[in-house]
Amino acid sequence: MSLFGALFSGVSSLNANSQVMGIIADNIINVNTVGFKSTRGSFSTLVAESTTRTSSSPGGVRVAPEQLVDRQGILQISKSSLDVAISGKGFFVVNTDKNITGGSVQFTRAGSFRPDAEGFLRNASNLFLQGWKADDNGNIANTSKTLANLETVKIEDIGATTPSTSADLKINLQASQPLSPFEGAYDPTITVANMASGAVPPDFERAIQVIDSQGVARNITMGFLKSATPNQWHVEFYVRPPADVTVAGPLVDGQIGVGTMSFNPDGSFDAGGTTVPTPITVTWAAGTTQVDPSVIAFDFGTDTLTDGLTQFEAPSELTTATIDGRAFAKLSSISITEDGDVMGLFTNGLVKRLYRVPLATFTNPNGLANKTGNAFESAADSGPITLQEAGTNAGRVAPSSLEASTVDLGEEFTTMITVQRAFSAAARLITTSDDMLEELVRLKR
Repeated sequence: MSLFGALFSGVSSLNANSQVMGIIADNIINVNTVGFKSTRGSFSTLVAESTTRTSSSPGGVRVAPEQLVDRQGILQISKSSLDVAISGKGFFVVNTDKNITGGSVQFTRAGSFRPDAEGFLRNASNLFLQGWKADDNGNIANTSKTLANLETVKIEDIGATTPSTSADLKINLQASQPLSPFEGAYDPTITVANMASGAVPPDFERAIQVIDSQGVARNITMGFLKSATPNQWHVEFYVRPPADVTVAGPLVDGQIGVGTMSFNPDGSFDAGGTTVPTPITVTWAAGTTQVDPSVIAFDFGTDTLTDGLTQFEAPSELTTATIDGRAFAKLSSISITEDGDVMGLFTNGLVKRLYRVPLATFTNPNGLANKTGNAFESAADSGPITLQEAGTNAGRVAPSSLEASTVDLGEEFTTMITVQRAFSAAARLITTSDDMLEELVRLKR
């Protein structure tokens, strides 16, 4: 009977509008939740199969929640270097467990990360940020960028060092330097006749500082002795004390390189006549700690130019020595860049990549499954996951920013009014149908 159908239709409307009111309430209470994506209720009709051209049976209505995950929230500036937002369609990859093996992979846009007591980065929902770990040189070791290669980003109280690999020297050797009385007997291979041992006083001597593989500062001394051959100087590179290095072949007394330095008549550098080896490999002697050999490429300047070593009538002087490498230092601060790189700033000024944070994308992000903590899990409707680096079509990372909730309070209150009216109308439909049924029952009296 249609009256009973009207009652059932009214009940379905009450149920559907109640669900939508619940969706509105969830949206409103999350208006300040970082990265929250609003949901809306979509109504659809329930049609009775007995409806024909000559008769009609009331149907009903139902509601299905529709996630609006692909909506972009406004990016708001934050004062923390660990607050990050995404401008684009990607998601941060997080895990419910810092050790990964005991947790589950989830995805979120809530980028308010902070280190816990152990240094693991997690957001306000205790979801741990995942990334590809960089090696000691700041390179991403895992070329296969998959979920299996992700690790929980951990900011440890670690130190960092960069060994020296190059030295750019600018030196002037005085053209009028008189010949040393030791020059005639000079022989770099004999202890009593070379500069490294101190038996032959150099015409000019300077020490430069390099950094070994463990961040220890080491001194390498350069000794120059003017040769009887015009525009030519004897050169020795040596370490003091000699026991600090292991030497081989003709090298003695801590020498790490010997040769001659030549100049053109105009005082410019003559690369063709120079026999000093470069790079020079320094094998540090094993003491209580073994370190890797230092391989240092010395740049003496450009052939026929005066951009490096020169021979002019001016006092011999080391003008500049640009040497790379940084001594051991502690981690001072961290930040996350637009490329998703977690960068560490160390007390010696070194900036090094520690991790790279990927962005996850889905064919249909609105099909993701909701999880507690403003996060999502992949589902059949979302399509497969694809990991991409920031800056691609997955979007870019916005440092020191947070994504605001996509909830529009004006829209929510407007929808609330219409839902309330629909609920009231459905209730009136039920009471009116009840009155009609009561009147029908009275016909028997």
